[in-house]
Amino acid sequence: MRYLTVALAKGRLAELSVEIFLALGYDCSQILEKTRKLIFTDEEHKVRFLLVKAGDVPTYVEYGAADLGIVGRDTLLEDGRNVYEMLDLKFGACKMCVCGPPDMKEKLHSTSHLRVASKYPNIAREHFLREMASDVEIIKLSGSVELAPLTGLSEVIVDIVESGKTLRENGLEVLEEICPLSARLIVNRVSAKMERERIRGIVTAIRKQVGNE
Repeated sequence: MRYLTVALAKGRLAELSVEIFLALGYDCSQILEKTRKLIFTDEEHKVRFLLVKAGDVPTYVEYGAADLGIVGRDTLLEDGRNVYEMLDLKFGACKMCVCGPPDMKEKLHSTSHLRVASKYPNIAREHFLREMASDVEIIKLSGSVELAPLTGLSEVIVDIVESGKTLRENGLEVLEEICPLSARLIVNRVSAKMERERIRGIVTAIRKQVGNE
């Protein structure tokens, strides 16, 4: 029997993902220990777990280096990888939103030229192409996007919002919601056919575990 490989996003998502697999009887508790290891093997179930950067999870799954993966929906929407999105795992819940100064709420859909800063340029571009007829310029940033409207780099931003505390502390607010986000279980398209029964068993067990029946 070949090993099934599961790609997990480093950090909090990995911890929550491990809790699910532990509850299902998989031997992956070592992932929670402080170690530099990146590959963890459950010999009994013939499953390998890979720890990778969140943005790389869909890539590993699309190209078959991993059969399954757990990653945030924001990464899936931004990268548009060719994978099956199987389950909403219900954790890591937040929202992708358009945010900016309060006075932009009335101007958002009426300004002739709008500059939008975001770590998620593809999501931002698709949203504004769908929602607005005006000229929109997307500016890609790598971090602290809240600075963009405060410094005049952009009028608004597109970013993930959880509590909204950082926005409020910088005089910004949610102007409109784009979509809800949470962790998703994804599957390689070839693996879904070649290992259909094993993967179906894992998906079914996880669905029951997270109450997504």
